[in-house]
Parts: sequence; C-alpha cells; structure tokens
Amino acid sequence: MTRAAPRVAFIAGEISGDILGGAIIRALRARRADVHCYGVAGPRMVAAGCQAIESIEALSVMGLAEVLRELPRLLRLRRSLAERLLRERPDLVVGIDAPDFNLGLERRLREAGLRTVHVVSPTVWAWRAGRVKTIARAVERMLCLFPFEPDWYAGHGVAADYIGHPLADEIEADTDAAAARRALALPSGGPLLTVMPGSRGSEIRYLAPVFAQAAAALHRVLPDLHAITPVAKPALRAGIERAIAKHAPALPWTLIDGDSRAALRAGDAVLVASGTATLEALLTGRPMVVAYRGSALTAFLMLRLGLLKTRHVSLPNLLCAAPVVPELLQDAATPLALANELLALLREPSLRARQLDAFVPVRASLRCNAGARAAQILDAMLDPA
Repeated sequence: MTRAAPRVAFIAGEISGDILGGAIIRALRARRADVHCYGVAGPRMVAAGCQAIESIEALSVMGLAEVLRELPRLLRLRRSLAERLLRERPDLVVGIDAPDFNLGLERRLREAGLRTVHVVSPTVWAWRAGRVKTIARAVERMLCLFPFEPDWYAGHGVAADYIGHPLADEIEADTDAAAARRALALPSGGPLLTVMPGSRGSEIRYLAPVFAQAAAALHRVLPDLHAITPVAKPALRAGIERAIAKHAPALPWTLIDGDSRAALRAGDAVLVASGTATLEALLTGRPMVVAYRGSALTAFLMLRLGLLKTRHVSLPNLLCAAPVVPELLQDAATPLALANELLALLREPSLRARQLDAFVPVRASLRCNAGARAAQILDAMLDPA
C-alpha cells in the first residue's frame, strides 16, 4: 500500500520567521521530496516550496498595546486556521515565532490530537516566565535558536533542541566597508551611519523620528557624516522619509529597498532598533547602539510592573559573555543620548574593538546549519516508525 505524502503546516510570523521557515522547508524537502508544506508564509517560504494560505504580514504586530488594537482580527484568523487544520489534520503543525498567536493555536491543535512543534523560543527566560506552562501543553518539542535555552526548558519539563540561528549560516563577517560603499554608490570618505529603525509600522512611528533627530545631532558634530537606511518593506518608506525631512533635512541620507546586509557592510556604526537586526549587525561585524521605544502602556507593563526579568534586552548583550552594546530604552532613548553613544563609538577605537571582539565567539556558536538541524528533527517526527 502506498503511503500518503506527509503534510506539514507552517504558521510563521515576521520577516525573521520567513527567513527561518524558508531554510527549514528547503532542507525538509531535500530530505522528503514528496512533503507538502503549506500555511501562513512569507516570500522566502513560498520560494522554498510552501503553499501560502495566508500572508505572513497578517501576524506582523509588535508591542502589547499594538496587539490589543489588532486583537479581534488576530482572534478571527486564529480561529479560522484552527478550524481548517482540524479539518485537514496535517501530520505536523510547525509554529515559527509569533508566540502569542501560535501557542494558543498549537495548544488547541495538540489537545485535538495533532502533533505540534514550535520554532524560536519566546523569551520566557526574560519575561512572562509563566508562559512555560502553556508551552508544555501546546507543543511536543521546542526548537531553540540560542544555546542557553534548552537547559532552561529542561528545568521546566519541556523537550527542547538547539538548532542554531539561520542568520549565522547566511551572514559572514565583512570588514570591506569600502567595497560595500562602492556597490551602493555611497561616498568613499567620511563616517557612514547605518540607521535601522525597525521593520514594523509601530516601530517606525516611535523610533524613526528619534533616530532622525539623533543622526542630525551627530551630523552637527561630524559635518561629513552620511546616513543610510535599508527600508524593510515598501509600506514603511513614507514614514521614514517624513521623519528625515522633518528632523534631519540637511543630512545626506540614502534609502535603499531592503538589503540590510549591504547597508550594514557599508556602515562604520549602526543605530538599530532592538530585534533581529541587532543580530545581523553582530554577525556582519558592525558596532552598534541599540534603542527601543513603544507605547506608554507597553513601557509601563514591561518596565514599571517588572515583567522584564533581564537587565538587557538586545540579543548581542544576551549572547555575549558580558554586555558590550549600549542599550537605551523608552525615555532613555533621547536623540542626544543616542548621538553621544554613537559619537563615542565612531571616535574611540577601543569601544569598537570591545564589541567586535565579543561578537566573534557568538558568531561561531550560532553557526550550526539551523535549517538542516530543524528539518532533521521534523523528518524524524514524520517517520511512522
């Protein structure tokens, strides 16, 4: 009797989830040519062979207050996905990131007898640790991107595997900034600041004006400064342009569509929103200043009520042996404070070297061929034996 082709449903959120999902799907289809992959997918996942039944953009929401505004729509989407997957009963359901959306969905599906896996651990070790009880009920396995996470889960009775980070597999440290500048037709001389205010509309709203003001303050001290911003999505360009026109009209500023890695390679320093882009900067080998601002409600819940359990939030500081990257959050992320940190980073070689030296072992530890590792685990779970 011929065995039916296995079916794997993927539910991915955010650009980073699309990158990882694409790597996993490519590796899984290399192991099982007949596997049918479908679900909430982005362009990389589709290119790897995943049938998109919903765009990844549907889950691209960040911040507690921001999620509240979108909650009715997200709940409708989760309900419709659950009904479809319960009807179709794929062999595996793989949630990638978007934990507030995916864990509830995975729990409902697992309670109904479906096998569930979650990729990218939520930061339960940093805040809202009580979520581990939901995770234990929601997923059969947790696939982790960072090496310290499986041990944390083992202490809470959750099966977890370390797969490494897909960005570490893709990105090589690059010291040839001059070549990157030539490729982007940027000035060959003078300091170049890479400005990355985020990949979500809410981040552009809260951070782009502050980042533009910080760059303008730096420009007043460094008159030959040039800035470059890789625009993560076309819909974000107008907001960034407005912030530059209002707050930094005299600063030469280049916007490029996507290609964050080219912009990072070209820069001497990076002003970046806390998130996956900080890891890209680490892997590329670029010193950075990290900032984050969200709504007043988000700040109150995380900072004032003590939901945040770690002293640092940026991935470089969490992964390095000691914190080396300046972090400025909420009210501390003022234009002047950001400009001062960037000026020190541009003028003091020892500060740059301290960051770059700390990044080297992190890069090595994360490079594990994450897509292939995850695919191997999923493949074994699909084996009826």
